[in-house]
Amino acid sequence: MTQNIYDQEDFFAGYRRLPRSVDGLEGAAEWPAIRALLPAMKGLRVLDLGCGFGWFARWARQEGAASVLAIDVSANMLKRAAEMTKDSAITYASGDMETLDVPAASFDLVYSSLAFHYIANLKHTFAVIHRALVPGAPFVFSVEHPLYTAPSTPGFVTTADGRRVWPLDRYLDESDRKTDWLAKGVIKRHRTVGGYVSLLLGTGFTLTHLEEWGPTAEQIAARPDWAVERDRPPFMLVAARSS
Repeated sequence: MTQNIYDQEDFFAGYRRLPRSVDGLEGAAEWPAIRALLPAMKGLRVLDLGCGFGWFARWARQEGAASVLAIDVSANMLKRAAEMTKDSAITYASGDMETLDVPAASFDLVYSSLAFHYIANLKHTFAVIHRALVPGAPFVFSVEHPLYTAPSTPGFVTTADGRRVWPLDRYLDESDRKTDWLAKGVIKRHRTVGGYVSLLLGTGFTLTHLEEWGPTAEQIAARPDWAVERDRPPFMLVAARSS
């Protein structure tokens, strides 16, 4: 079963104060780049995996999606999402992506934001998603960049000759990694860039976009503290199509 860190009270208390929790999609720096990968929503049946507070589900409906099934393993997340939603076309459901099971050919888009790096059995998840999509339908997701899931220290270090580097630990070893983020002992599944791509292709998807996301010059001008993200991209954005 996926580690349900979001129902741990100290973690959830920190998470709900993050800008993306307070301001929704507009509080997520990578949202404009993800939005550019999405199809027109009108009439689509959407599956949102790791839905969190339901920000994407509500946006999809506002953009004309016919229905959204939004799944999360966290009772805290689902409770908050339901409190913020008044739309009978959005269904929030409890579910573990390690054992995900949804009807075949029942969705026109599958979307997930920053959830798959918690999943050990991602091969199963991708296979279920592929089966759930109608042929040719898009699959769009983001994950923490593999540079983020394989660090050997909590941040940059300075070498003897003054260079600032981001040290990695066993980058090619795809395995569970423990980190302290908002709470101690958070488990994330480290995969390489190639690991994600191989899982997609092996499941039958066609890769249509792969982006190692970093802030734009305009974003850095508004938030100079984001300049560091140009040295090690925090997110990987992926788009694919079912066969």
